[in-house]
Amino acid sequence: MSFPQDNDMALPVEQQLGNPTLQIDFSWKNLKTLVSQKDKSGEYVPRYVIDYNTLRSPHLVFHPAEDKSATIGTGTLHPVSIHADYELRGRKGTLKALRRFVTSYTHLSYNYAQGLGDTPAAMTWTSSSDFKSWDFICLDESSVPVAKFSAHAWTISKVGYIEFMGPKANNPDAQEEIMITGLTLFYQMVLRTTSILSLFGAVFSRPGPLDKEAAEGSRRSVEGNEWAGYHELSSFKQKKS
Repeated sequence: MSFPQDNDMALPVEQQLGNPTLQIDFSWKNLKTLVSQKDKSGEYVPRYVIDYNTLRSPHLVFHPAEDKSATIGTGTLHPVSIHADYELRGRKGTLKALRRFVTSYTHLSYNYAQGLGDTPAAMTWTSSSDFKSWDFICLDESSVPVAKFSAHAWTISKVGYIEFMGPKANNPDAQEEIMITGLTLFYQMVLRTTSILSLFGAVFSRPGPLDKEAAEGSRRSVEGNEWAGYHELSSFKQKKS
């Protein structure tokens, strides 16, 4: 698999030296996206590969770069509904619009939750754009930015980059969550801006926050051994990183 390695969309110096980032490149030849991260030597190391399914769901499938037979998550877009669905490590979630005609979305997060209880954190996505880029900002429950996905406005092969901020910037689980929800939201918004059906979907949609209590019950219903196995894997990844 061959992906472009030169960085047309140069990262600011403070991002290169400070906050961790993921570079996102699309290959027309393979119709896949490569997500890579710069190591200490300055080289970009592949971390994830994203497959696209145009005619069936899920439309985005995320794989570890070292094992493309494994799936860590998916993203599902909707041609009429303005909401989107995703799955992260076997746990399903929704990116729900908070407003009809403004990019304002929410999803529930256990990686950014305070403490070890069952209550998830309600994350908020907003966006801004200029002539060069389309930025999607993820905020925690205190409205503090934890990540920014900057999509290039004119270069298709260079999709953009994700910058992580805050105390969990280097947390692998948090990074995967932001990557999956951020890219799913990005493509849902691309669909919304190019489809007349999404306009009707926005008119008849019911925007608003997600039900935390329902999510808590869903988490408690997970079998104990599955939940323990998930955290064991998370601890292993953090030690490895």
